[in-house]
Amino acid sequence: MVKDIQVLNEKETRAGFGEGILEAGRKNPNVVALTADLLGSMKLNAFIKEFPDRFVQCGIAEANMIGIAAGLTIGGKIPYTTTFANFSTGRVYDQIRQSVAYSGKNVKICASHAGLTLGEDGATHQILEDIGLMKMLPGMTVIVPCDFNQTKAATMAIADHEGPVYLRFGRPKWPNFTPENQKFEIGKAQVLNEGNDISIFACGHLVWIAIEAGRILEEKGYSVEIINIHTIKPLDEAAVIRSITKTGCAVTAEEHNVLGGLGDSIAQVASRNHPIPIEYVGTNDTFGESGKPLELLTKYGLDAAHIVAAAEKAMSRKK
Repeated sequence: MVKDIQVLNEKETRAGFGEGILEAGRKNPNVVALTADLLGSMKLNAFIKEFPDRFVQCGIAEANMIGIAAGLTIGGKIPYTTTFANFSTGRVYDQIRQSVAYSGKNVKICASHAGLTLGEDGATHQILEDIGLMKMLPGMTVIVPCDFNQTKAATMAIADHEGPVYLRFGRPKWPNFTPENQKFEIGKAQVLNEGNDISIFACGHLVWIAIEAGRILEEKGYSVEIINIHTIKPLDEAAVIRSITKTGCAVTAEEHNVLGGLGDSIAQVASRNHPIPIEYVGTNDTFGESGKPLELLTKYGLDAAHIVAAAEKAMSRKK
């Protein structure tokens, strides 16, 4: 049951990336790291200490970093570019489209400080459109892990995946609850709790909040299915169809604009295969602002109470 899901500790998902790229570097000598003047924020210190010749400091020149990374793949390297999510996508979208996605370059675009939980740095840094931007690029894999352990596992797994990847994670310490040393399967949804009344599909930090909401809903007598969609693209359509066919309604939860993100991906699958009532939890066509991460999530409707309300509304719409 959802109440049995236990928090192991609280760690930053970006720290999971730091440990993951170190392990990926140990396993594959072609893994190289690039950053745009943010090696500390991106937790690259251990990698640089162990592999100083496999690190490129690009400075505050993100577009150039993407171009360098694309070039490195021609020589067989597996470059991981690192900076904040806003600068990883919005600032360099043309370079990603032309130099990476169009030619299918094996670049891993690793983006920290995504969403509202960037917090006090404010709206200019809190990108809420990046999942949509990246999933629309042909051939781009989009991964949004939920905690430290899963981010570490995903960071290691993408080294073995041929083709461009967007890996999105966050800044704050967050509940870490998935198994240590787990095997990460790209494109395979993770069912955290099985239920019959409502499907909740979530990604990133919102997975834990969905679990909190699931506990409240179970206390109210509802049977809740919670699915971690850590891979937005390619989406595990079979898992989505299986769940919504059983429950007949759904909620999607993401630290992202409801336009163009996880919710739209789920709705597309449902509309083609099994139309159902769906409610969306995410930011509603708005920018963020400066503030404490948890307070921002509440203000913008991304907390457990809003997921519970959305679930009850979706269930009330079932025929």
